[in-house]
Amino acid sequence: MKMGGQSKNLTEEQRKSVISKVRQRRNQSPRRKVKVSTHKEQKKADFSELPGFKDMQTQKVFADFIEIENPFFRTHESRASAETTIGGNTVINFASYDYLGLNGHPAVQIAAKEAIDRYGISASASRIVGGERPIHRTLENKVAEIYGTEDAVVFVSGHATNVSTIGQIMQPDDLIIHDAFIHNSILMGIKLSGANQKSFRHNDIDNLELLLASQTDRTGQVLVVVEGIYSMDGDYPDLPRILALKKKYNFWLMVDEAHALGVLGKTGKGLAEHFEIDPSLVDIWMGTFSKTLAGCGGYIAGSRDLTDYIKFSASGFVYSVGMPPPIASSVCRAIEIMLDQPDRVQRLQANGKYFVDAVKKAGFDTGASEGYAVVPIMIGDSIKATVLASKLLGNGVNVLPIIYPAVSESAARLRFFISSEHTKEHLESAIERLQLASQLYEENPISVENLAKLLL
Repeated sequence: MKMGGQSKNLTEEQRKSVISKVRQRRNQSPRRKVKVSTHKEQKKADFSELPGFKDMQTQKVFADFIEIENPFFRTHESRASAETTIGGNTVINFASYDYLGLNGHPAVQIAAKEAIDRYGISASASRIVGGERPIHRTLENKVAEIYGTEDAVVFVSGHATNVSTIGQIMQPDDLIIHDAFIHNSILMGIKLSGANQKSFRHNDIDNLELLLASQTDRTGQVLVVVEGIYSMDGDYPDLPRILALKKKYNFWLMVDEAHALGVLGKTGKGLAEHFEIDPSLVDIWMGTFSKTLAGCGGYIAGSRDLTDYIKFSASGFVYSVGMPPPIASSVCRAIEIMLDQPDRVQRLQANGKYFVDAVKKAGFDTGASEGYAVVPIMIGDSIKATVLASKLLGNGVNVLPIIYPAVSESAARLRFFISSEHTKEHLESAIERLQLASQLYEENPISVENLAKLLL
């Protein structure tokens, strides 16, 4: 479908106008007759009135009108690493978290198989009532060693780790201050806790201090939450400055290392190692096993008082089945490989820097990315980002668009995940194909005006 004319980014007003036209068109479509129910009949639940449902439907309508496949839920038919198989075709893959290439590593697979032979597939119960296995404590000890903490606790879900931990340790009289770009799981934990909530501008430590200074007369506990690497932007916080504020204002500090473990630091130990800072200065380290460590689940590392309290009170731990032993075992082996083979971390960091520099030279905007695994290419237009992702897949590159409402319309982007297993040929080829896709789009842009005309 070709629609010429000057391409424009959708403003919020334009987006609402297009959505309105989509809804009008849908409402004008012929509908089947619905039988009127009697008082004896059960009324069918109408889930289409749920918040966000109409925006979801609108995105599907957009995709139909511009004749592209839904870019989400793409099916991978092989192990997803630097390359993957989609639709029977081998493509360069930039949509997986396998930062150090450990998913499918022979030693990691052997560890999982040996655990299956010994324990079976499932823990078959929550750990507190019968799902405890020796491998769980082995894994927790390895995590504690990474951060130099007294202990650690592992959850079966990374998202539930944040929700349950924050929801349990913080109380309604407390205050949680977080970066404006913080992950959904932390926001859900804050909601569960009932604590007061404030956010500071992304990575703006001066703004954080203003908030802290305004709360010095509070009687409840204050928790500050940041991420080791921000998964949408690829940048990281100034940990030394935050720790200086911690000493001055006496708050608890929590760092979410989901995308930082295995990525930052000489041996992949994360943000503290990157800054060469004692990790014990941070009260709560959180992370996940589903990125670098090629498993699933999450962890909290900190004092033994903290981990014991979580094990006996956090709902996502107490009322969830224990982590499957094969996953716990394979993650243990992945940690060992990460620490024993720091060259993997170094390759990842070199690839990320090379890609960021090369993309910038090609004329693209990488936002605030520091080149550590996560590299957004800012497009500023959800339609354009979606079309580019489709064209790239057709040309052998798998990358996902991040579009409204996940980000604001002006912040729509393509998000590239870089790994240690990508070659320079992979990276250069992706940039060349991105340039070609962008050129083709500019020759036949899809403007909001033309899209609106189609909907009339």
